[in-house]
Amino acid sequence: MSRRTQLLIIDPQNDFCDLPDSHRPIDPLTQARMAPALPVVGAHADMLRLAHFVNAARDALDAISITLDSHHRIDIAHPGFWCQADGTTVSPFTTITAAQVRAGAYRPRDATALPRAMAYLDELDRLGRYTLMVWPVHCEIGTWGHNVHADLKAALASWEEQRLAVVQTVTKGENPWTEHYSAMQAEVPDADDPHTQLNQALIDQLDQADLLLIGGEASSHCVKATTEHIVTHLRSGRMDKVVLLTDAMSPVGGFEAQHEAFFADMRARGVRLARCDEALQWLRTPVAA
Repeated sequence: MSRRTQLLIIDPQNDFCDLPDSHRPIDPLTQARMAPALPVVGAHADMLRLAHFVNAARDALDAISITLDSHHRIDIAHPGFWCQADGTTVSPFTTITAAQVRAGAYRPRDATALPRAMAYLDELDRLGRYTLMVWPVHCEIGTWGHNVHADLKAALASWEEQRLAVVQTVTKGENPWTEHYSAMQAEVPDADDPHTQLNQALIDQLDQADLLLIGGEASSHCVKATTEHIVTHLRSGRMDKVVLLTDAMSPVGGFEAQHEAFFADMRARGVRLARCDEALQWLRTPVAA
């Protein structure tokens, strides 16, 4: 009896990794080393473990999908979109609420964007999942920071060549009017942009696997949001097929409580949690007929 195994890697990109100098090339414009825009402590080690896992489990991995956070420089969650009441820049890691904008503390730099921005903030309040966070410009399309971690990219390339298969790439975040933590749906879907709406087709594709392994960055945000949407909309209802690779993901600093709550919630729903070495042992164990 065969077992179909799918690996889903969420946002394994340079901008999210606390990379050492060996993994940071020289910027040809500044002659300084490239610097990750939003490094997650522990992410480099996570990606090294994940690269080792892909290489070691190569013959047992039937399909691999990766998601890529993909943003424009001007985005509702980037500093360039907003200014303070006096026109000065909004610093990264500032949270902005509908009430603050109504009170005049913050406003879009483009005055014509105010009605749409207010509608977005009001909907975020109604949904109650996240407060708008102004992040540093990150995973800008076409930049080094948007690229996949080098060691993991090499492992994925080796898997493709050995298995004569293609790693599926799913992008998210191109719409500048909504945050897109989850690869399955934007925080506030845009009725005019299907790419922001629930990707049930992708969830159904992942549901075809007997074992769905999930790793990536960050466990407090994009891994959390993506996994929540998957388990909520998994038609099979088979939570036990979903496995979080706990040592292949880390939380954004300051959001460790969200990381722990995510793990506890998934465990309560029937999702399994395992280290990469434990999952590798499962894959090496023959499936009973």
